[in-house]
Amino acid sequence: MNVGFIGLGVMGKPMAGHLVDAGHHVVVFNRSRAKVDELEARGAVGATSPAHVGEKADVVITMLPDSPEVEEVLFGPAGVTTTLRPGSLVIDCSTISPDAAVAIGARLAEKDIAFVDAPVSGGEAGAIAGALAVMMGGDEDAVRRAATVLDAVAATSVHVGPVGAGQLVKAANQMLVAGNIALVGEAVTLLQRTGVDVDAALAVLGGGLAASKVLEAKAPKMLARDFAPGFRIDLHYKDLKIALAAAEQARIAVPLTGIITQLVQALRSAGDGGLDHSALIKALERLSGADASGNRKEVESCQQH
Repeated sequence: MNVGFIGLGVMGKPMAGHLVDAGHHVVVFNRSRAKVDELEARGAVGATSPAHVGEKADVVITMLPDSPEVEEVLFGPAGVTTTLRPGSLVIDCSTISPDAAVAIGARLAEKDIAFVDAPVSGGEAGAIAGALAVMMGGDEDAVRRAATVLDAVAATSVHVGPVGAGQLVKAANQMLVAGNIALVGEAVTLLQRTGVDVDAALAVLGGGLAASKVLEAKAPKMLARDFAPGFRIDLHYKDLKIALAAAEQARIAVPLTGIITQLVQALRSAGDGGLDHSALIKALERLSGADASGNRKEVESCQQH
């Protein structure tokens, strides 16, 4: 199949690579040329603009930071829809607001172009492994077509409802992930402050009901102070704001999400927005009066006396 892919970031580049490996004819576009060159070496074709992608593809996948970028590459002066043929399919794997997804779907429908909002979960590791979870919103025919392409990048893909439903499920996903990271950060901070053998503690926690993919993936990054993204704090903040807006629209209370959003905002205000979201532990440490290394020193000092 002729597949266009726009947005070769931390998630997008490995996803596009899997499409190439699956035998699709893949046309790629990215603002920075270096990532295009890498995929060309694997067999993809580099495009000079989103319009060039639309000209060569029957299915176009976008993987971009937010709705303004998605709208620009689709509907801008050199956008995909200036060349994409009627009957084609657009799959947006970005995380944007449900309302934005519905609006994009309506604009594409006017051009007789099908649309599926298909945000993904699984992080960089899932993208590299081709083992993402994909939440697809759209009509049954469009979702069926999308699934045949996304099988190359997904371990799980589920049709969750009409256009926009994928983004609502992704909002719930981001609430759960942020909450889990915050609790892992609190637990790690407690263990470090009290002088427990943290590695041993995490091993036993990972063998019981407290086990989770977040604990497995993020606790080691916290302990190693390895906050290279990954998924950036700035982007998780954007996603949590989407979740809060959806909750307000649905007239439901999400107090824990509100608190965690404020912790994430505190990190952004401190200049940490570019770090991996495992850096949420830094906000918790600041509330506790020290970073992890300081906590260990304090414990050692107390034990000596």
